[in-house]
Amino acid sequence: MFAATTYVSRRKTLCEKIGSGLILLPGNTFSPNNYPNNAYYFRQDSTFRYYFGLNTPTLVGMMDAETGEAALYGDDFTVEDIIWTGPQPTLAEQGAEVGVAKTYPLSKVAEHLAMAIRLGRKIHYLPPYRGETKLQLVEWLGIAPAQLHDYKSVDLMMAVAEMRECKSDEEIAEMERAFLLGYEMHTLAMKMCRPGVVEREIAGAVEGIVKRYGQGVSFPTIVSQHGETLHNLNCDGVLEEGRLLLVDGGGETLSGYCSDHTRTYPVSGKFTEQQRAIYNIVLKAHDDVARLVAPGMMYTEVHRASYLTLAEGLIGVGLMKGTAEDAVASGAMTMFMPHGLGHGLGMDVHDCEAMGERSFDFSMIAERAAQSATCIHRATWRLQPGTVLTDEPGIYFIPALIEKCKAEGKYQGIVNYDRLADYYDFGGIRIEDDLVVTATGNRMLGGEKKIPITVEELESVVGK
Repeated sequence: MFAATTYVSRRKTLCEKIGSGLILLPGNTFSPNNYPNNAYYFRQDSTFRYYFGLNTPTLVGMMDAETGEAALYGDDFTVEDIIWTGPQPTLAEQGAEVGVAKTYPLSKVAEHLAMAIRLGRKIHYLPPYRGETKLQLVEWLGIAPAQLHDYKSVDLMMAVAEMRECKSDEEIAEMERAFLLGYEMHTLAMKMCRPGVVEREIAGAVEGIVKRYGQGVSFPTIVSQHGETLHNLNCDGVLEEGRLLLVDGGGETLSGYCSDHTRTYPVSGKFTEQQRAIYNIVLKAHDDVARLVAPGMMYTEVHRASYLTLAEGLIGVGLMKGTAEDAVASGAMTMFMPHGLGHGLGMDVHDCEAMGERSFDFSMIAERAAQSATCIHRATWRLQPGTVLTDEPGIYFIPALIEKCKAEGKYQGIVNYDRLADYYDFGGIRIEDDLVVTATGNRMLGGEKKIPITVEELESVVGK
């Protein structure tokens, strides 16, 4: 948690941006795993924590955008609760930690919102992503679940995304700590990688690191020899000689800031010539992006640049024909890298995308999204000093996708389908690091400390 002044300042700025009405920011509750008293590990809503700092379940924050006054809603623990949890601070004590003087029982949320609605005041809330929060909003606002999307506050979405887009120095310091979690995760995975090891042994070991030193993983760890499956959470494979292992993982600090890194390396500890050639194409794209990113650039420019580098490399090894420009213009690169170059990073591993990106259709608010220029809509995302984004190009050989494109007659004269037959059991390669945009360019989080990345560095560590 930062100093109370940080949260007071953030709330003041948000109220000034919104200007009128009430701002409603529900924190998360416990979410049952398999029965009510056996919950998943608690994860606070990032926006609530950004403005109110507290990592306690079942709290609600509210701000009056006209007066700037903030209030916390929650219930103090009873003796019956304390039997199970031990002594806990009161709501008033928690409020004082983050500069909030007004506190109320949770039951008062509905009463205070109903009064504001009767007075014709707008209630600003973000698109909810959890079922429990949806049920709360339905009850408090008196609207049907299907209407939650219709009444969301676009003003609040954009204001929050704009504020969370540019990280402060203290936030960057937290993300440097998150990098250290990622460093320990990935270097341990490399040392454990050898034939005969089960993928979940590695997944369990690296996730143990972030439970030991941080809040937990920033997303479920991917440990797979099937790197061509982008979000492969099946960790039951036994590592085999000649295969590639892709590990995509990151941790959250105790303050809730994330890291996200990917490395791909040979189970045997030595790349084959075919693997080395593809790996170095991806590494060049990764490094080109790290040299290129600067304030004022559109994310789409950076994504396109990575595609051009990848296309040049694939032409060089005979998997594509013609020019890189033609390959990108034809759309053929989506067959080899069917995802974006990267995403925002901060208190969420896909920062602020609970409010946007794939969450809903942007067609009705396209102009606002372009004006805001934040990562909630990557097609209109403009990088700014303080933006943190991932740099994660990849090349994937997905037999089903290749066969589909071939059958549909796509990319004829550009993709060398005959040569691709030799890559159907290759898998995929992704390389990922986290960049912070500076006033003059960018730098990689971690500074001088680097997760091994070159062929030579990986071969000196893997399986050792």
